[in-house]
Amino acid sequence: MTATEPSRAESPAPDAVPAPRRGLVSQLGSFIVVGVLAAAVDFGIYHLLLNLGLWVPVSKGISFILGTTTAYLLNKRFTFTGANTGGKGRFAGFVALYGTTFAVNVGMNSLVLYLLPPLDHDTSLAWLVAQGTATAINFVMLRYVIFKD
Repeated sequence: MTATEPSRAESPAPDAVPAPRRGLVSQLGSFIVVGVLAAAVDFGIYHLLLNLGLWVPVSKGISFILGTTTAYLLNKRFTFTGANTGGKGRFAGFVALYGTTFAVNVGMNSLVLYLLPPLDHDTSLAWLVAQGTATAINFVMLRYVIFKD
C-alpha cells in the first residue's frame, strides 16, 4: 500500500451507499445479457437431463430452477441495483413470482410439445416458447413489484 492509497479500514463499506436505480432501457439491456447467460444454463441442463433419460417435465423443472436461480442472483447484483432487495416481503414476493413462472414455464413447455407435430427440434422449440413467456413475466414483475423503489 502506498501513501496515496486508502487502507481497507478507511474505505467505505460496499453496502454503505446504495447504487442509484438504473433506468428502464439500462435495466432491460442488462436483463437481456443476464437472461442469455441464465438461459444457457437452463437450456444446457434441460438437454443434458433429457439425454440422460429423465422425464421431460422433470428435466424442465430442474433446468428452470437452476436457470432462474442464476438469473435472480445476477439480476439482483447487476440489473436492479439501487432497488430495495431486502426484507421478508420481498422474499415472499420472489417466491410467489418464481412459483408462478415455474408453473407457467413447465406448463407451456408441455403444452407446446403436446400441440406440435413430431419435429427434429421440438424440445428446443418448446423450451424457447416456455422461456420467452416466463422471461416476459419475470421482467415486468421484477421491475415493478420485487425490485421496485
